[in-house]
Amino acid sequence: MNELRLFSGSSNRPLADKIAKHLDSKVSECTLRRFSDGEIFFQIDENIRGTDVFIIQSTNPPAENLMELLIMIDACRRASARRITAVIPYYGYARQDRKDQPRVAITAKLVANMITASGVDRVVLMDLHASQIQGFFDCPSDHLYASKVFNNHIRLLDLYPAVAVTPDVGSLKLVRAFAKELNFSLAIVDKRRPDINKAEVMNIIGEVEGKNVVIRDDMVDTAGTLSEAGKAIERGGAKRILAACTHAVLSGNSLERIEKSPIEKLLVSDSIYISPEKCGAKIEVLSVSKLISEAVLRIHEEKSLSSLFE
Repeated sequence: MNELRLFSGSSNRPLADKIAKHLDSKVSECTLRRFSDGEIFFQIDENIRGTDVFIIQSTNPPAENLMELLIMIDACRRASARRITAVIPYYGYARQDRKDQPRVAITAKLVANMITASGVDRVVLMDLHASQIQGFFDCPSDHLYASKVFNNHIRLLDLYPAVAVTPDVGSLKLVRAFAKELNFSLAIVDKRRPDINKAEVMNIIGEVEGKNVVIRDDMVDTAGTLSEAGKAIERGGAKRILAACTHAVLSGNSLERIEKSPIEKLLVSDSIYISPEKCGAKIEVLSVSKLISEAVLRIHEEKSLSSLFE
């Protein structure tokens, strides 16, 4: 019958509801609860035999979010869904994508193996920490970019002349594309730690004096690098300093760091749910629901997604 069905875990139900609204649909009925010891129970409350299922679930901490996703995929497979697509707006453990130290796990690959083994047919990801993680999945994968959402918003802020800044070399490819699209110049923050337990030294490669600056990165976690980069850019003589980070992990005392930093505004997406009380005065949330809903519809209708990757 090839009907489209949306399911949502508990990591980001508000985003799932927005996606459903764009699709003129609703999130399908299910029961997701915990036993008294914390064990996860999931049951589908309607017939999904032969349907095209999309499970929307970010895998940010706690680890129960990942476990929920695996259980939901398995339940849909055993309920005879025709195809199961895991829509993962934020892919947790993506930073552990290589063996950069002795005797460490490549956890990003391990998580991909677990998701594949649970019975998923396809995955949809967004702004991965490293693009090569797409190849960790032994099933078709689509990598969406939130840049279109951020770029359209930043165009309206009238920041010219402006500079796009990458807070570390790892985000250079993302920021170079961002700068090219908005016709910004490019600068790099060179971060160095001169010795163990010594403060990081921030040097700016590029010209920021007298210009508006947008720091672009794929995620903000502790906000340590972001706030230090902001201070270094302020010392370089920038006029206004803004930041745009797709995934708002915001752990520890990150909010305090952001509030004390010279960053005027931090733009983030709703790939990870942020409660209103946690947002703070400087954080503005942009929704990626329309982008994801378009990808879901195109996959369901067997249409090309190429235009979404631009």
